Amino acid sequence: MALTRTPDQTLTDQLAERFAERIRTRLLPAGAKLPSVRACAHQQGVSAYTVVAAYDKLLAQGLIDARRQRGFFVRDVLQKSPAQSRGDQPSADEELSAVVNPVPPLGMRPTRSSGSLINATSLMRGMFYQASNKPQPGSGVLPVAWLEEARFMPAAVRKITTIETLRAGSLSYGEPLGDSGLRSVLAQRLADINITASPNQIMTTVGATHALDIVSRTVLKAGDPVMVEEPGWSLEYARLDALGMRVLPVPRGPDGPDLDVMAHYCETYAPKLYVSVSVLHNPTGYSLSPGSAHQILQLAERFNFYIVEDDTYGHIAPEHATRLSSLDGLQRTIYVNGFAKILAPNWRIGYAAAPPELVERLLDTKLLSTLTTPSILEKALALCIEQGQLRRHAERMRLRIATARSRSVQLALEAGCQFVAEPSGMFGWVETGVDTDMLAQRMLDEGYLIAPGALFHATRRPCTLMRINFANTLEPQFWRVWKRVVAESQARG
Repeated sequence: MALTRTPDQTLTDQLAERFAERIRTRLLPAGAKLPSVRACAHQQGVSAYTVVAAYDKLLAQGLIDARRQRGFFVRDVLQKSPAQSRGDQPSADEELSAVVNPVPPLGMRPTRSSGSLINATSLMRGMFYQASNKPQPGSGVLPVAWLEEARFMPAAVRKITTIETLRAGSLSYGEPLGDSGLRSVLAQRLADINITASPNQIMTTVGATHALDIVSRTVLKAGDPVMVEEPGWSLEYARLDALGMRVLPVPRGPDGPDLDVMAHYCETYAPKLYVSVSVLHNPTGYSLSPGSAHQILQLAERFNFYIVEDDTYGHIAPEHATRLSSLDGLQRTIYVNGFAKILAPNWRIGYAAAPPELVERLLDTKLLSTLTTPSILEKALALCIEQGQLRRHAERMRLRIATARSRSVQLALEAGCQFVAEPSGMFGWVETGVDTDMLAQRMLDEGYLIAPGALFHATRRPCTLMRINFANTLEPQFWRVWKRVVAESQARG
């Protein structure tokens, strides 16, 4: 979106406010480097004088720092240390390479951050930022128009909200583990994918993220090492970091995690937990092979750690996909799922199925965080599952995603993209050839929010990859803009 001089606002003011908004919403995180004066002037179609004046305004507002012979960097506006407010702090690259232990022999770095290394707020706010009314390639959910097809949901709510049901569901806290009817149908749903769990082994939560958080708070304490797949879900790195855990990034390949790295971590750091997305891994789309699953479970048994299996994308997964919880029988595995991706992001219903000896401990943590969960929506969801409506909706979405994926991949290849993982599921993992952190800022100027590859690594560092949502990259216009912006970035070196 080009800057245009108006009677009420100069180009300097507009440019300064554009950067200020992105800093305040964390779309430009602490430590991020702003474009050079010359590059910014070229990108925005303004004079270098305008850029200098805009950067001066940001300096005066305390939003950025000027570092001699290095450029302008976003300040951590939440930090309180006077020393950190000066322009002599470490560079972004130096901050992002900080670790508390020497580099292990296999080259993997267990990370602990302080403050701005992995800022949970920075990573989350982009999910709620609407860059424009255009489809957003970086989005993690299906388009609203697709989800609106689930018309059975409002009908289910109306059906269960009789006066008596509404009274019973509103004037008491409900069942601590969650609505018994929903837990019963979830037990049957798990049986359909060969996971045996009684309703008393299942606990409902406020979404799958809440379930993951409950597991972490139950089985871990601050400073404990946790193995997490890399690339992986940015929120999981940020959440564990915020809890004070030591993140051990495990490279994820087509068949599963790098087992040699996992074994090294087990021998060196004795991790307490391994967090895995076995099926349609985010962002690569990889799914676990039976052979890898067997070896992971052997490591868990040998080194005595739990596995939390996040099956968020299981609703759109191929039949008979390999799941650790199925092979393990919920002995060392904790199965987590939710309905935000396939049904309704704001219903916030998730659940965890756990070994019997862990259930009461997990429930204690749940009670401390949210007491119980809203039973009205849980009862409505149970009805949708019982009547087969959710299953049929998931089948329609699976077919629609497959069609979108085929179209999106074609457009991406025509635009010069390379897929570093076989396209599968909702997301594509794409090589762009340019720094996607910088590309993300340029695409924001065009009204598109993309997901740069740095967000999917345990320590934020320059990356040329990006994740695309196949359902939101169906318009040729996006790819024309993307191709132009990439060419401009490459031309500037």
